[in-house]
Amino acid sequence: MMRQITAAEAAALVRDGDTLLVGGSGGGHAVPDALLAAVGDRFRATGAPKNLTAVHPVGLGDGKTRGAGHLAQEGLLKRAVSGTFVNSPGIARLALDEKIEAYTLPQGAMSQLMREMAAGRPGLLTTIGLHTFVDPRLGGGRQSARATEDLIEVQDFRGEEYLFYKPYPVNVAFIRGSAADANGNISMEHEAVTLEMLSIAQAARRAGGIVIAQVKRIVPAGSLHPKMVKVPGILVDAVVLAPDQWQTFETEDSAAYSGHARVALEDIPRLPPGPRRIVARRGALELFEGAICNLGSGISTGIANVAAEEGILRRICLTNEQGNIGGAPASGNEAGAAMSPDAQVDQPYQFDFYDGGGLDLAFLSFAEFDAEGNVNVSRFGGRIVGPGGFINISQGAGSVVFGGTLSAGGVPKAVQRVEQVTFSGGYAQARGQRVLYVTERAVFQLGAQGPELIEIAPGADLETDVIGAMAFRPAVSPNLRLMDARLFADAPMGIDLPRATPRPALARFA
Repeated sequence: MMRQITAAEAAALVRDGDTLLVGGSGGGHAVPDALLAAVGDRFRATGAPKNLTAVHPVGLGDGKTRGAGHLAQEGLLKRAVSGTFVNSPGIARLALDEKIEAYTLPQGAMSQLMREMAAGRPGLLTTIGLHTFVDPRLGGGRQSARATEDLIEVQDFRGEEYLFYKPYPVNVAFIRGSAADANGNISMEHEAVTLEMLSIAQAARRAGGIVIAQVKRIVPAGSLHPKMVKVPGILVDAVVLAPDQWQTFETEDSAAYSGHARVALEDIPRLPPGPRRIVARRGALELFEGAICNLGSGISTGIANVAAEEGILRRICLTNEQGNIGGAPASGNEAGAAMSPDAQVDQPYQFDFYDGGGLDLAFLSFAEFDAEGNVNVSRFGGRIVGPGGFINISQGAGSVVFGGTLSAGGVPKAVQRVEQVTFSGGYAQARGQRVLYVTERAVFQLGAQGPELIEIAPGADLETDVIGAMAFRPAVSPNLRLMDARLFADAPMGIDLPRATPRPALARFA
């Protein structure tokens, strides 16, 4: 039978020095916030538990104090390992102040590592992260000087280089679902994402740890359809009821997010005039019929708005790394959810698809790019962000379109050398990957010598408006052309999607 306890009782089960593994994503998507809050409250009241290691594949928080932010107390945390700290600025501040050991690692690698840990395998062997700041030769994912342990190793396997991500000992796992029945079976039918909750529970059980699930309601035994159960009760040690649990930190319940209702995708708002609209429109010109895409956070989410305005959203497939396929990915603090997706798969499987080359196009934002074509989104301007799913997505996609403004507040975003390498231009060039850097006044393509200027905005001066706004002088294509004038007009562009070359496996249907 299920053991039901309070959040405070759950927090009391966490001991000094424990490794706490937490499920959830971003702005409250399946985040066990009541459990995290109880741990934070207990520490404030008693000074325990202290010196925890918090591990969560996705950043957790509302950008203020919720999610992992509950743990952002000096002495409570010894170490934080996550895909990103952007959702929990308190954790980032502890790292910047050298109060904790801080690591940010690829979200997909961490997600897949949960499965390896669940099976008792030695760790994750992958190419993801090679030649980026998570490569041990370039920093090993460290975001504080106190972080001295090597969590990743370079391995030679059959004459090829790989990164080996080591497993973590798990003492306590916090997961979340929609409902629990009297036998502890956990469903997730009203969640916006499912992530790797099953793998987390299995990994904790394999390590001899305990699994505590937060749910919104408790139902009689046998009332949950077995296909709706994401974590079977045999893996759950205790359940905490949180009846006021919201779907995300901003949305109490969206049937469009959970897939219980369909919305008209064409109702996505039109982007207002400005640089974001120009960049998103230029990116959309790379789309083709049936393209399978990922939209990163930031300026690149505007691709969905442009596709809706142009009436082509249903002719492409947008996905996000949390596991949504189809529909319209949400943006802002809701990023990770999707309106009316066609399918929701667990996050590790989505990254399997990405790493295996399943994406035709990835539209990602840049904080800065440099003379070698490297891109940084993980640490810049005195901020620790982390890569999230950026490294998996950018390394695995057939073509990558990085979007952003050429400068911010007069400060160049095209720099001589990025602060952290989140994407390696040299590695992409060696693998023959097509890479574009799209801005509101110029477009660059990765070439043998770095970014090459291939398009310039109508009316822009090459030296003053483009090269003068950069910290390095790029190569200029002898075939330099003007950016499409439609990008700067108010009316829809009338995008006509070209047909793609069929994938080899589909050629037999031609």
